[in-house]
Amino acid sequence: GLGMGMTAPVSITAFPAEDGSFQQKVKVSLRIPSQFQANPPCPTDESVKIEEREGMTIYSTQFGGYAKEADYVSYAAKLKAALGSDAAYRKDFYFCNGYDPPMKPYGRRNEVWFVKE
Repeated sequence: GLGMGMTAPVSITAFPAEDGSFQQKVKVSLRIPSQFQANPPCPTDESVKIEEREGMTIYSTQFGGYAKEADYVSYAAKLKAALGSDAAYRKDFYFCNGYDPPMKPYGRRNEVWFVKE
């Protein structure tokens, strides 16, 4: 029953298929605003869960524009190539992050994160 507004980033957990494309399963995560962190409101929809994301070290790349799945897949491939075979990171998922509201036409920020092992 509380309105919290939009937070950034909107984070999509992608589970890549063998060809790098997204599988049907993705998880969308929104940051709970600071004033609700200690005592977040309980979701009324059972498909909505509150999770605490542990601290992590990431490898990241940033790009602009209105990001689509193909953009995230492309930048994930570029990040993978830049890291080469020596970097140890989780291969079973990665994060796709968008920081801007839909109506912001210019200066948009998107990121792909690989979690360091």
